Amino acid sequence: MIVHVYDLEAKPIGEMVLPRVFTTPFRPDIIRRAVLSSISMRIQPYGVDKRAGKRTTAESWGPGYGVARVPRIKGRQYPAASRAAFAPMTVGGRKAHPPVPEKKIGEKINKKEKKLALFSAIAATAIPAVVKARGHVIDQIPELPLVVSDELQELKETKDTRKVFIILGIWPDILRAKNKKRVRAGKGKMRGRKYKRAKGPLIVISEDEGIVKAARNHPGVDIVCVDLLNVELLAPGACPGRLTVWTKSAVEQLNKLSL
Repeated sequence: MIVHVYDLEAKPIGEMVLPRVFTTPFRPDIIRRAVLSSISMRIQPYGVDKRAGKRTTAESWGPGYGVARVPRIKGRQYPAASRAAFAPMTVGGRKAHPPVPEKKIGEKINKKEKKLALFSAIAATAIPAVVKARGHVIDQIPELPLVVSDELQELKETKDTRKVFIILGIWPDILRAKNKKRVRAGKGKMRGRKYKRAKGPLIVISEDEGIVKAARNHPGVDIVCVDLLNVELLAPGACPGRLTVWTKSAVEQLNKLSL
């Protein structure tokens, strides 16, 4: 597969043969498994206090009193006396099956399966139908995959990256990500993550020469070196086909990848 290499003014300056990685079969099932495995590895183990609900001297009265044989608080002539405690179904009692920090939460995945998921996610970025189905705006982009000269890595100002993104045709997708900011559902609003925002373009580079600081303030844009590329960046939320901009040297480094 041959694609054009574009300069920062969206003019073709040459052609290059894409690595074999881009011919990997599209496997959304494998991609989803790899993403969920990656997410599960970040979950923090948690558990309850081992003495929670057990800090009481309650004892069962035993049979013969016409009441249930659950542990009851000792004493008489005060409100809590004779009240059931300690047992799972009582107020303030222990949990029947509490979460334990020893539980294995991480979902394992085979090495070759994980690498296949990465290759398939890379190949999905070159399929216009898949990229468009994910919701990206690609009407003004000259072709997919979009390969740009290494001059992109040398940009150091946000205003310069904005001009280049407008010329390359990925700016409408950044505006889409900006306008899709919404309030998160659930209790995450109380925990420092009130808002959710759509993912925009991914920029894959071979070396950071200033582009990371220049482009990181654009909403939804992620920048990553090709040797740190992972399935979660290429398929956020296990949905493959993220709009990706490649530098020429980054694509050349993909030739080293093999199953």
